[in-house]
Amino acid sequence: MNVGNPHAAWVMLAALAVAEFLGMTLWFSATAVTPVLIAEFGMSSTHASWLTIAVQAGFVVGTLASALANLADVFNARVVFFGGAVIGAAANAAVLVVDSPTAMVVLRFFTGAALACVYPPGMKIAAGWFREQRGFALGILIGALTLGKAFPHLLSALYGGSWRGPMLLASCLAVAGGLLVITVVRDGPYLAPTSPFDPHAIRRLVKIRGARLATFGYLGHMWELYAMWTWIAVLATASFSASGMASAAAAGSLAAFLAIGSGTAGCALAGWLADRLGRARVAIWAMWASAACAALTVVVFGGPPAIVFLLVMVWGFAVVADSAQFSALVSEYSPADHIGTALTLQTCLGFLLTMVTIELLPRTAEIVSWRYASLLLVPGPLLGIAAMNQLAANEARRTKN
Repeated sequence: MNVGNPHAAWVMLAALAVAEFLGMTLWFSATAVTPVLIAEFGMSSTHASWLTIAVQAGFVVGTLASALANLADVFNARVVFFGGAVIGAAANAAVLVVDSPTAMVVLRFFTGAALACVYPPGMKIAAGWFREQRGFALGILIGALTLGKAFPHLLSALYGGSWRGPMLLASCLAVAGGLLVITVVRDGPYLAPTSPFDPHAIRRLVKIRGARLATFGYLGHMWELYAMWTWIAVLATASFSASGMASAAAAGSLAAFLAIGSGTAGCALAGWLADRLGRARVAIWAMWASAACAALTVVVFGGPPAIVFLLVMVWGFAVVADSAQFSALVSEYSPADHIGTALTLQTCLGFLLTMVTIELLPRTAEIVSWRYASLLLVPGPLLGIAAMNQLAANEARRTKN
């Protein structure tokens, strides 16, 4: 049971979920309109890839700086969230007034750095409202930000050949999200008070075996997740083209929205199950499912479009379903006064790894074609399963004793 009024916890979670959705529309705002940017600015494929990779890099730098400074624990998480949303919106909107692909990449980097003050603090705020149902709460939150990341693909489809409208709208939505958190959301009963700076916080966290195993599982999950999200439109378009489908590019954008957006339901369902069956167990199931979907792209590639749409939706459902459970596990194993730093460190390491697979996947496709490229993603969830099996065994022994 939650301390105080349980109804208030769900109201706060709903407001926070909407704010996360709005703020995270910045993440793929440029990725969703990359084909239009390539045509208008004559971008090379390298510059186009870096429109996404720069966000990941900025996020890594931002989370690393935040973790080293204990930012999410020293300052109120709602204030940090608001500042990140406004700065990220400004950096995103500034893309509209530059005419250099390099300048766009730099601004995308600063957008990612600002989002480091939105994503982890949002999880800390949610964790402060829930204890027994923390997995479900974080699942809803991750589902909301997943839908936010999918939303630019829908905007791109609605706006057609225009890229400025979707990006400006994403900035406005992000500011609205920041305002919602600072004016409506309140701190929960389980939120630890702000703590003094601790230069040894990271060293303390690394020594906790449960937190380490949860982070290792998260790394296996992240090996697959963002590469899939970034390139699923291209993979689907290539498959539709191979099947002879007309308007393959438009269908590919729709497939990307459905793939990423279906993760919202996956996060919520996995969170509900995790609170009842165990976080490690549910994470293992999700990673088995996503690894199988990555492998099955070889079978369905170039086949009936309906089958491809179905596979990418199942893949999108499973690939992010476990994400919140890694965060919940880390929050449970970490000291209360360093939960913000622990979540920030975990996401920093995970997003650093995503840069590798985002870059490697299209290079692999150039060698073996998009039919076989997704096999590169399979080892990640398999390694994550190994880490979660160890954590589940530890949990079973601790419960027995």
